[in-house]
Amino acid sequence: MDLFSFSDKESPSHQPLAEALRPKKLEEMLGQPKLLGEKAPWRRLIDSGQIPSLILWGPPGTGKTTFALLLAQKVDADFLMVNAVETGAKTLRELGEQGRRKRLEQRRKTLFFIDEIHRLNKGQQDVLLPFVEKGDVVLVGATTENPSYEINSALLSRCRILVFERLGDDELKILAERASALRGHELTALIDEESSSRLIQYADGDGRRLLNLMEIILSFKASPNESTWPLQTEELSRLLDAPTLRYDKTADEHYDTISAFIKSVRGSDPDAAVYYLARMIKGGEDPVFIARRLVILASEDIGNADPRAITLAVSGLQAVELVGWPEAAISLAQVTTYLASAPKSNRSYMALKAAQDLVEKTGTVPVPLSLRSAKTATMKGMGYGKGYKYSHDGEKGYQPQRFLPEELGDVSLYEPTDHGFEKNIRQYLAWLKS
Repeated sequence: MDLFSFSDKESPSHQPLAEALRPKKLEEMLGQPKLLGEKAPWRRLIDSGQIPSLILWGPPGTGKTTFALLLAQKVDADFLMVNAVETGAKTLRELGEQGRRKRLEQRRKTLFFIDEIHRLNKGQQDVLLPFVEKGDVVLVGATTENPSYEINSALLSRCRILVFERLGDDELKILAERASALRGHELTALIDEESSSRLIQYADGDGRRLLNLMEIILSFKASPNESTWPLQTEELSRLLDAPTLRYDKTADEHYDTISAFIKSVRGSDPDAAVYYLARMIKGGEDPVFIARRLVILASEDIGNADPRAITLAVSGLQAVELVGWPEAAISLAQVTTYLASAPKSNRSYMALKAAQDLVEKTGTVPVPLSLRSAKTATMKGMGYGKGYKYSHDGEKGYQPQRFLPEELGDVSLYEPTDHGFEKNIRQYLAWLKS
């Protein structure tokens, strides 16, 4: 297999598949057409050898490390590679100084690759700044986390972000075929068509995960067993034990999925909402966290369009706290689908924001005397409560009077919509004042 680089000291058949199948040319990398396609702007820049400092951001197993290795060849640079977890500020400074000496004394570039760069703390990231600014090193950092959250703004401003996308099904299929061929097999002799689809599903866009799964299949093939080949879906599932969904409760998958979930409920799409709910359940998300977000949404996005929404959401939260996983999923599904299907209005939330802005702008305007508490003779003597009209004495349970301070003038903060129950509220308020 001349498409891949192998160690001179070790036969590819004895290397892990992820290493044995690592491409030796950019053309051999799978996926990332926006970055590596023949007409892609970044491809032309890479081919020119003019590489700025980069942050490679994307899911695991999409080729970030391989890309960094191949970049060093393109720019004819010395290659330094460290993992952020194992590297302190002292080592970073020493490697930066090494790059500076090579630039000044040998006129050579140094490509400094830091895997999991988001693991560096602020102080460690600051150590890199002067070396990146002066061009002593071309920094290439790989991360699975959003750089905007994890990388210092000063360092991030000196780098370009390249976004790596999960591998597609066709690309994963090619990778599985290459792994099979490397070990002397046809993929169709190992797993049938349905099992092939299941294998790709298990890989979840992660090339490294797919190769690890293929390693299990190939090892099982080489061992004494009574299986019938190619493997069918049921036996494949038992062999691979259905790998878990990629989900990190403190990182991008957490934030992206909960964001999609809330926006789907707000957008009145119960199908999408319950789908993202299922992804969070599969990923092991805290059920109380989900339930609390639904309580917030019930007021922020539904409000008085359906006053029952907040009651149901709070009951859902109580049910979740009472029963826990896995039964809590049933309650969450009920609340999710109800809220997604309910009429929407954010007018009460917008009224609050408008009122807060008004308070911020006008300060502590005195409360009208007629509305002040008149519990003592002194207060009554000062005019507290004078002129107040008891609303229930009015024919409609309402009496016209001013409640806002005169200094604020005519202010309208809450404006009900024509959606759901809020339409009744709007009509009722109009009737009161007619």
